[in-house]
Amino acid sequence: MNTQKVWFITGASKGMGLETAKLVLANGDKLVATSRNVNELMSSLGEASENFLPLALDITNDGAVSDAIFKSIVHFGKLDVVLNNAGYYLVGSLEEISEEEFRKTQEVNVFGTVNIIRHVLPYLRKQQSGHIINIASNMGYIGYASTGSYNAAKFAVVGLSEALAQEVKPFGIKVTVVAPGMFRTNFMSDHTLVVAKKNVIGYGKKEHAAMLSSFNGHQPGDPKKLAKALNAIVKAEEPPVHLVLGPDSYSSILEHRKKEQAEMEQWKHLSLSTNFD
Repeated sequence: MNTQKVWFITGASKGMGLETAKLVLANGDKLVATSRNVNELMSSLGEASENFLPLALDITNDGAVSDAIFKSIVHFGKLDVVLNNAGYYLVGSLEEISEEEFRKTQEVNVFGTVNIIRHVLPYLRKQQSGHIINIASNMGYIGYASTGSYNAAKFAVVGLSEALAQEVKPFGIKVTVVAPGMFRTNFMSDHTLVVAKKNVIGYGKKEHAAMLSSFNGHQPGDPKKLAKALNAIVKAEEPPVHLVLGPDSYSSILEHRKKEQAEMEQWKHLSLSTNFD
């Protein structure tokens, strides 16, 4: 019996996506790795092979997503794990962010993820199997100043993952949304950190961006260990719908939940006062 899993990973040329892709190949599984730059993929993961299909893909292009998934199915015959890892981070208050900047954040983080899900589901339903893993963030559970557009996107990813898990369970398909904390990737480097063009004095956008940049290279999370955690859940009989990764993410989300509960209790008298007598 062939126990090799076929993975489909977006944003596979850098960071967490790259480390997961490397682990997949090292384990002898099969991999479709996608990135806007296919040369970066092959530079990091090698040339195409029996177990490896590199594809250039802009996940915001619906037609391109459909073609990439079709090519993957033709090449490997199935897909077992779909990892929606590609992401885009923008710093700026909601007043500073332009409509175009806000839309780009949603296009990559939300619409790109949904494009993959929409086009892969017909194949997974036919298989009556599969595992979709969506990468969110602790910022999909906690709102922070100067990251509102990213919060909006990652909150959406958490919510749509919860709904998706219920929708596809009858077809034998599993869904996990992952909330990593700070992992040592280039996500906060000066080359990748995007800041809103408009500046309004008082919001502290520049200071926030500088703080994030100062974390670069010092993040506590090991992306290799994150890759191992993802590999572990795809082997689980009943994987979690929510997976928080990193002590920083775990503690911050729990603390936020405690504050939410305390606030709800404080205003419970109003919450329960709105039904007809």
